[in-house]
Amino acid sequence: QVQLVESGGGLVQAGGSLRLSCAASGSIFSINVMGWYRQAPGKQRELVAAISRSSTNYTDSVKGRFTISRDNAKNTVYLQMNSLKPEDTAVYYCNLILMGRNLRRYDLWGQGTQVTVSS
Repeated sequence: QVQLVESGGGLVQAGGSLRLSCAASGSIFSINVMGWYRQAPGKQRELVAAISRSSTNYTDSVKGRFTISRDNAKNTVYLQMNSLKPEDTAVYYCNLILMGRNLRRYDLWGQGTQVTVSS
């Protein structure tokens, strides 16, 4: 059994910063891809950033402002969000694609954390 716990959301003024964390625990063999998605009211969930063992990618709207990173020893992925804008307001979800110690592939989602940016 593998679980994800997200933390770090909140309310911030435009131009401010927040750091999201998502920690995986349980019977994990390896984590392939770790990503952050967001969903604003009335909009579809979109990929914000993703990190594999060798590369990162970002949606255009956050390039230069957000940084995704991972700590493999802690099975944790982070999203550092700087220069936040009101349009970044959304529920942010982490997503991990991993292999359990039972050698099964898992595609897991965090519970979501609200990020609200005021103008």
